[in-house]
Amino acid sequence: MPKIEITDVILRDAHQSLIATRMRTEDMLPICDKLDQVGYWSLECWGGATYDACIRFLKEDPWERLRKLREALPNTRTQMLLRGQNLLGYRHYADDVVHAFVLKAAENGIDVFRIFDALNDTRNMRTAIEATVEAGKHAQGAISYTVSPVHNIEGFVAMARELADMGCHSIAIKDMAGLLTPYVTADLVKAIKAEVDLPLQIHSHSTSGLAAMCHLKAIENGAERVDTAISSWSGGTSHPPTESLVAGLRGTEYDTGLDLELLQEIGMYFYEVRKKYHQFESEFTGVDTRVQVNQIPGGMISNLANQLKEQNALDRMQEVMEEIPRVRKDLGYPPLVTPTSQIVGTQAVLNVLTGERYQTITNEVKLYLQGGYGRAPGPVNEELRRKAVGDQEIIDVRPADLIPPELEQLRREIGDLAESDEDVLTYAMFPEIGRQFLEQRKAGTLVPEPLEPPPGNGPQEAAPTEFNIVLHGETYHIKITGAGHKGQPERHFYMTVDGVPEEAIVETLDEVVLTGGAEGAVGKAIAGRRPHPTEEGHVTTSMPGSIVEVLVKEGDEIEAGQPVLITEAMKMETEVQAPVSGKVTAVYVEKGDAVNPDEVLVEIKP
Repeated sequence: MPKIEITDVILRDAHQSLIATRMRTEDMLPICDKLDQVGYWSLECWGGATYDACIRFLKEDPWERLRKLREALPNTRTQMLLRGQNLLGYRHYADDVVHAFVLKAAENGIDVFRIFDALNDTRNMRTAIEATVEAGKHAQGAISYTVSPVHNIEGFVAMARELADMGCHSIAIKDMAGLLTPYVTADLVKAIKAEVDLPLQIHSHSTSGLAAMCHLKAIENGAERVDTAISSWSGGTSHPPTESLVAGLRGTEYDTGLDLELLQEIGMYFYEVRKKYHQFESEFTGVDTRVQVNQIPGGMISNLANQLKEQNALDRMQEVMEEIPRVRKDLGYPPLVTPTSQIVGTQAVLNVLTGERYQTITNEVKLYLQGGYGRAPGPVNEELRRKAVGDQEIIDVRPADLIPPELEQLRREIGDLAESDEDVLTYAMFPEIGRQFLEQRKAGTLVPEPLEPPPGNGPQEAAPTEFNIVLHGETYHIKITGAGHKGQPERHFYMTVDGVPEEAIVETLDEVVLTGGAEGAVGKAIAGRRPHPTEEGHVTTSMPGSIVEVLVKEGDEIEAGQPVLITEAMKMETEVQAPVSGKVTAVYVEKGDAVNPDEVLVEIKP
């Protein structure tokens, strides 16, 4: 047996951290035979954001991906990342859903379940751990490492003891933001090993440039396993390179015993694969020592960059990075890991883009402040809590205790679209996009998002993507960096102008058909173009997004502050409230519509 065992994250966390989880199954399978020969302790290949990305962007069945990977890796443990009671979604699920999901994941091929809770609230991990043990699989309890006035080594050791008592087979230190430093790692590993007689694994991102040093200190102080990424997808917001660790430990008492030459072949394969996804590469995924201040984890940075780009606000990334620690403090210093990373990150973006802190508060922040995600690590901002939840009762029990069994209800809701229990669970994880995925599958219309051909390939060169233009005697250098989907009422083009990120929106000039509404108001704009806001009773949204629910209809009498819409932006939902009391005279949106801040969504006559 090798002294140090390795989990390679190339099939999950590496591409989640570097290209927003866009690697397709078709690029994983051809190399699986060689991956299976390496002798890894495990390959992380599922969970995290892969499930969401499969159905949202890639139009792949995540369960089918898992089955194919299981078949292609017969000699290697497959591993997934599971968010405790949140599973792979962004809310807590009833215990019956957690048990069903873990059982199906085990049946379809998962051997190792790395289970964590974003708040390190072990109450939210217990059911998933129990389900994993019942399924006869390896339950790895993960400690979400972070730095704050309310976190310390003693607290992490106490959590490790609790996870061992719950029946975990091993413990992981999950350093998702790359905040560990070498000597803190040594002290933390030593302290846990002194108290807990279980194998200990280190998961640390390279964002700060310290992860490889932390690995060595962890190994020297008793850690048995570490996470790495094959070199062509390593470094920065990803992980230390596998090959480097294998070479560094070769011939020592810690020798991994892995085949370095075979690893080089695998690295070169993925070097070529990475070129295919060049459109998702981000300037924010390299080494960034600012992480020691803003604490943004690897996967969050690439997603934040993508999301800000969609909001035409990529130039405001630095403001968002400065706002994130302030929001985190207001929320009681939660570790920044899914879903709290999205909760904090989206609220920080809203605070920056709206120009006023907490002018708009997402539903998830409201639920968090009410206790709906569990126990906050530290005291929250009470003024913010009052603003968000008013006099609603604060939840102090395990949140899932308040959720009745829901699997059968979910099964009834999705009906015949679900061809299997796995389909029901897809709907459970992501009701809107899950239903859409199943509908498109049934209709045979599943089409993955387009991939741009690599620069210099084929006839695409005929359409230049980099050129100069002259306007009023001034020369500007334009480089096209991306484009939205064709066929939309408004198509977005992304570019740099003299090196500065910009966005252009090209509006389709279709005829706009207007219908009359109550009180003679202008009705809905059929072609997707809506009036611009000019009056106090015009309801707008603070960010581009989509409509999740329309809560009012024409003719309704409503009060100021009453919710009229629920929108989604950056995977977080926000209530849009009536700015005035009055009568709804027009509704310009339906569920699923894309919306922008310069449009009237609902019209209210005071």
